[in-house]
Amino acid sequence: MEIVRFPSRGKDGKKELLKLRLENARQKLYDLQAKYGLEHALVLNQSMILDELINQYNRTFYRRVKKPPA
Repeated sequence: MEIVRFPSRGKDGKKELLKLRLENARQKLYDLQAKYGLEHALVLNQSMILDELINQYNRTFYRRVKKPPA
């Protein structure tokens, strides 16, 4: 089941939309795993989709902290 919400506009809206996509992808992964088990191709594919969304979220909303030279 997909959650339907209408995010606001702007940076917060983009963040909320990405969070919503993450929630939906996570729920789909859970449902597929329950139905097919961990090693099914659909489950592995959905896991990769969720990984990419997590990476996208981190790239978009977290700055890298540069370590000072030693």
